[in-house]
Amino acid sequence: MSAHRPVTLKALAQELGLNPSTVSRVLKDPAGGWASPETATRIVALADRLGYRRNPHAASLRTARSNLVGVIVPRLQDFVLATIYEGIDEAADELGYLTMVSNSLDDADARRTKTERLLEQRVDGLIFGDARFDQRELFDELADRGFPHLLVSRRLPGHISVTCDDRAGGRLMAEHLLASGRRSFGVIAGKQGTSTSLDRTEGFVQALRDHGIAPDAIRVAHGGFDTGAGRDTAEKLLEDSAPEAVFATNDFAAIGALGALQARGLRVPDDVALCGYNDTPLGAGVNLTSIRSPMHEMGRRGFQLLFQLLGGASPESEQLAPELIIRASTSG
Repeated sequence: MSAHRPVTLKALAQELGLNPSTVSRVLKDPAGGWASPETATRIVALADRLGYRRNPHAASLRTARSNLVGVIVPRLQDFVLATIYEGIDEAADELGYLTMVSNSLDDADARRTKTERLLEQRVDGLIFGDARFDQRELFDELADRGFPHLLVSRRLPGHISVTCDDRAGGRLMAEHLLASGRRSFGVIAGKQGTSTSLDRTEGFVQALRDHGIAPDAIRVAHGGFDTGAGRDTAEKLLEDSAPEAVFATNDFAAIGALGALQARGLRVPDDVALCGYNDTPLGAGVNLTSIRSPMHEMGRRGFQLLFQLLGGASPESEQLAPELIIRASTSG
């Protein structure tokens, strides 16, 4: 580096072999956890040795509002997340913001990488549709640093979220199946570590127990939320004997289960009642009983609450009401 020119952030990063955004954040907050203690020490030592000084003009540009909000979802091809994102983008447009969306594939490393890239774009806030109980470190870091963020679709204790009241949705479905005379049940519980799986399953199972259904009449198997996982999980539930009803915590998993039932020659709903969750057009197309989740409104409210956060307010988490939609897959 030349001694006759001011040392730039980019030059520091090149010398250290690091991303400039990482170097910048460490220099602003060495104890903030943006890098390992060893790396933070290297960054500060080199900056001191070379006489690095922050550019006040550039810093003011970085702290100005960008009117950009980053959105991270598991997969945008998923109808549920795509619909939620449409609601987010619609509300953002109304309030003068632009959104940038990226997929994490429900992977913690990918989520962190995408988050860093969005922060480099100077987003004012972040909305996540992929929160997991078993991958909460990044969300807690954002909270510790006071960076505005909000969760949609899935909740996480300690973070503001807008979700469907999934426990209530599970209860609605259990009560419907009980009223139709079913007394043995299989649950395709979806992906472990997600509130959508946990809450829908807990609401469903607790309602069954409250109505006197014995534990051995309720079988729960975890899998994914797509059709392939639904079929595989349904086959596990059918290994010994078919339950009188199968509840999938996602419509696409229910459609996969339909294939497994048909492959065994079981009729829906005569032999096995089948139901899902979210009330997607594809589910409606195969006459699937489902719980309607207010997906579009969830996205709208999510952005509206983030907007309140950006304005300095402290909004509370919200749970939107589910609705039972009965079709031929349970009613005949």
